Amino acid sequence: MRIKPIRNEIDYQNALARLELIFDAKRDTVEGDELEILAMVIDNYENEKFPIEMPDPIAAIKFRMEQMGLKQKDLVEMVGFKSRVSEIMNKKRKLTLEMIRKLNTNLHIPTEILIQDY
Repeated sequence: MRIKPIRNEIDYQNALARLELIFDAKRDTVEGDELEILAMVIDNYENEKFPIEMPDPIAAIKFRMEQMGLKQKDLVEMVGFKSRVSEIMNKKRKLTLEMIRKLNTNLHIPTEILIQDY
């Protein structure tokens, strides 16, 4: 087992190729340990080179609504009046702290997404 840091695209491709070869390795074996460490090294490189930004709060709400089969009218209890829901979904009004709490509780959207500026 010889694992080294991933410093460039060639190292990254080599690490992915090796990971594919040992992917089904059993735990508590030499290859299993290599797999676990290699996966961490690859994950670290990908997080540095290909960071994933948090989604826009309204995009997150729309995505979650789609997943749950909800319509805008279903947000009235969480946000307030029907017109307020429309204003928020069209980014004409900001979410309040109370709305964020209710959306987090009911739609299970993380607060760190909902509190972002948009």
